[in-house]
Amino acid sequence: MISQLCNKIFQDVINDYHVHNNIDQPIENPYAIGTLAHLLYMKCWIDTAQWHMEDVIRNPEIDPVVALQWKRRIDASNQERTDVVEYIDSYFLEEYKNITPAANAKINSESPAWVIDRLSILALKIYHMNEETLRTDASEEHKISCTTKLNILLSQRTDLSSSLDELIADIESGAKYMKVYKQMKMYNDPSMNPVLYNNK
Repeated sequence: MISQLCNKIFQDVINDYHVHNNIDQPIENPYAIGTLAHLLYMKCWIDTAQWHMEDVIRNPEIDPVVALQWKRRIDASNQERTDVVEYIDSYFLEEYKNITPAANAKINSESPAWVIDRLSILALKIYHMNEETLRTDASEEHKISCTTKLNILLSQRTDLSSSLDELIADIESGAKYMKVYKQMKMYNDPSMNPVLYNNK
């Protein structure tokens, strides 16, 4: 099942990252370039580093100049994240290029890679929510509340994992087909963002 591979790799990435717990720690991807596993590891590493960037920028005492630097770094990370999602979809398009969709085949509202994106973020939410349940400096009420939220997140991951596996099975059988739309983000493009092209 594709979801089992995703969830295992995402957990490994989060554990690997927290060995050093450093946003600038270089990625050491253990999987061969060109494999789905390599892309999944890269995807979750970007998400994990960005999760911690988002924590930093929410410090109410942060210097505004420093905050802007972090904001631009988060923007660059978001673009990298989107790029990797599209690489993952390209992998699936190549994998299933010889599948002939059924005459009544339907398209899914989300591509496989965007479901995988949600699974990666869920893995981070689960990891950090679990940490909250274990805090020795937090109230019992806080830990009980976080345990309730953790159980919801775990249930959500089970449901989303099943949905991903069903989507892949439907694509493999021809019951559904893939049609990927590039994100075409405009705000990072100096030829499309008026603030950028008017300042030339």
